[in-house]
Amino acid sequence: MYRYFGELLSRGASNALASGCVETVLPVSASLMRVRSYSQIGEKDADDPNFFTMVEGFFDRGANIVEDKLVEDLRNKETPEQKRHRVRGILKIIKPCNHVLSVSFPIKRDNGEWEVIEGYRAQHSQHRTPCKGGIRYSTEVSVDEVKALASLMTYKCAVVDVPFGGAKAGVKINVKNYTDNELEKITRRFTIELAKKGFIGPGIDVPAPDMSTGEREMSWIADTYANTMGHHDINAHACVTGKPISQGGIHGRISATGRGVFHGIENFINEAAYMSQLGLSPGFTDKTFVIQIVAEGANGPTTPGADKIFLERNIMVIPDMYLNAGGVTVSYFEWLKNLNHVSYGRLTFKYERDSNYHLLMSVQESLERKFGKHGGAIPVVPTSEFQARIAGASEKDIVHSGLAYTMERSARQIMRTANKYNLGLDLRTAAYVNAIEKVFKVYHDAGLTFV
Repeated sequence: MYRYFGELLSRGASNALASGCVETVLPVSASLMRVRSYSQIGEKDADDPNFFTMVEGFFDRGANIVEDKLVEDLRNKETPEQKRHRVRGILKIIKPCNHVLSVSFPIKRDNGEWEVIEGYRAQHSQHRTPCKGGIRYSTEVSVDEVKALASLMTYKCAVVDVPFGGAKAGVKINVKNYTDNELEKITRRFTIELAKKGFIGPGIDVPAPDMSTGEREMSWIADTYANTMGHHDINAHACVTGKPISQGGIHGRISATGRGVFHGIENFINEAAYMSQLGLSPGFTDKTFVIQIVAEGANGPTTPGADKIFLERNIMVIPDMYLNAGGVTVSYFEWLKNLNHVSYGRLTFKYERDSNYHLLMSVQESLERKFGKHGGAIPVVPTSEFQARIAGASEKDIVHSGLAYTMERSARQIMRTANKYNLGLDLRTAAYVNAIEKVFKVYHDAGLTFV
């Protein structure tokens, strides 16, 4: 499912190139061609690789680019060879999935039959804690999929500067085949299984909604944890995000992923330097086809084979690990809200409103002192935009603003990295380089406890 678009594109583009139906390809710089080393992914596997291997291949491509710089930046008394060993050792630590939990548990269905349910939770990295990643319900769930998605979460969080390690969970069911009562049983039992093995907790591992799960399931998870393993923890409801508002959720979480996609596209489509490379003008005007600006709203939609064709045809791809990070960004805001036990804006609403009215009064009094009141008082009327903000920022306002800022700042970081390493339109590699640099720094500065 997650690779379907990439497979179609790769097959279609390959056929078009073979038949000579594509316009002349724009030249690609030698440095860009040099970094296309899809280690562990053979040419015969490029159209349909193993998902986790695909993510590892993209990681290797970024690591090949940044390794020399990481070695150069080390400031210690080691020899160049020892520094190289250190960098390669830490990169080897970053790459694999740290823990994978596989569980099977029974439920009694409403008709009296018994069924065994399979579920998985992968924790890719604990360089930052807690781990963070969604729970999906799908018959396509597998160990490979949750490992791949968990690793993507590590890099995604690093790209947008959210201090979490990556994780992902899946329960192998088709939700259409179960009643609400049965789904509640499955969700609560899966939560218990995670808790028993230390795979859930406000400071350990914090799930979120994903495919076929939502606020309802997150509420069940929070309630189950708070009334069992977390009954002594005042922060128990921070064990999961994407909850309903009544259970400690946050305004703006439901739309967060979609808003993140919009802001991500906006940041690149308004950048003249990138639009000029595509022969387009900045802004949304004249942008009509997916072949002009490809935006990966899903996880892992583009295979290495398709990605290579995109680059060769000078098509810009805004990568998934940046573009769909809106969800985890706002989940981070919700997690902080739960730990602080106060909603955003509550402490400042009245102060901001009074300050804004005092500002208007000050302007009015200054004008009247200058020009007098011969014709009566001089009214100072706020604009419609200021009037809408005069009462202060609501929680939703703060969340939307924080998300927009996060996406803009992260886009600038990716652009700088792409320019620094002469990557052209290869934004995916630029994003991986950013993530690798940040995760590497955490591991290096913290040191290794046991080696």
